[in-house]
Amino acid sequence: MSHTINHLKKLRLQRSELAVPGSSPEMIDKAANSAADFVFLDIEDAVAPPDKERARKNIIQALNDIDWRANGKTVSVRINGLDTHYMYRDVVDVMEQAGDRLDTILVPKVGVPADLYMVEAMVNQIEMAKGYKTRVGLEALIETALGMANVEAIAATPGRLEAMHFGVADYAASCKARTVNIGGLNPDYPGDQWHFALSRMTVACRAYGLRAIDGPFGDFSDPEGYIAGARRAAALGIEGKWAIHPSQIALANDVFSPPEKEVTRARRILEVLKEAEAQGKGAAALDGKMIDAASERMARNVLVVNEAIERAGQPATH
Repeated sequence: MSHTINHLKKLRLQRSELAVPGSSPEMIDKAANSAADFVFLDIEDAVAPPDKERARKNIIQALNDIDWRANGKTVSVRINGLDTHYMYRDVVDVMEQAGDRLDTILVPKVGVPADLYMVEAMVNQIEMAKGYKTRVGLEALIETALGMANVEAIAATPGRLEAMHFGVADYAASCKARTVNIGGLNPDYPGDQWHFALSRMTVACRAYGLRAIDGPFGDFSDPEGYIAGARRAAALGIEGKWAIHPSQIALANDVFSPPEKEVTRARRILEVLKEAEAQGKGAAALDGKMIDAASERMARNVLVVNEAIERAGQPATH
């Protein structure tokens, strides 16, 4: 290993992330009682300009009125972009009026590290002024060509950054990609046209101790397409995916939960390697396959996720 090691900044169960427009109090109430691990209350793209102020007030009220943590939810707010006149008021009002009830702020269309610096400076000052004991994390939405071009530098941003998300819709628009459905695959492309972007973001996340989250799949009438996309993301090392419809929550929870047979094998790997170590061996065989220190690290990754699921009291649906 390199002498430089960036450990995971913050472990949060984030298999499913339900997107909820702040303009709909009814949907916010339902989200609080859903099976989603993570909920983000949106003031950005899901809310029309005339409704921004009302959505912001709805979100503040929901943060204060609903005990999200008692419901087993991590709750986030997606603010408006730094290129809008809504953003500063989103941060100030939400943080001043409900900052001690919030887990993270999702910053959209992050293009350069300075975008996060601006939000962090505001959050720092408000937390100090209000005397909050809790610390709000930041998450970066990578959804532009500029953001992807700078994704490693963004990931290395010190401070509150915990995770990065891949925003496929705006990313496609930014790259002028030809698409057929948000997050879907163009049949003219020989394979997964989002593979490179997802892989690059995931590597940047893992290099700097961040969680990697996949974004939306727009056709909620196509569960098979959602599952296929989630499985491809999970194969790359991504740990969760957005749900833009409640029907997608269970799909994400299932895909991003390690199967029981995988958990059992992970435990066996640790047991067999411990026995091998007692015999002075650095490697061993399990079911006719060689296992070594790298196998141990992969096994521990599986068990960490499984333990987080068990602590949350949300068993996998396998």
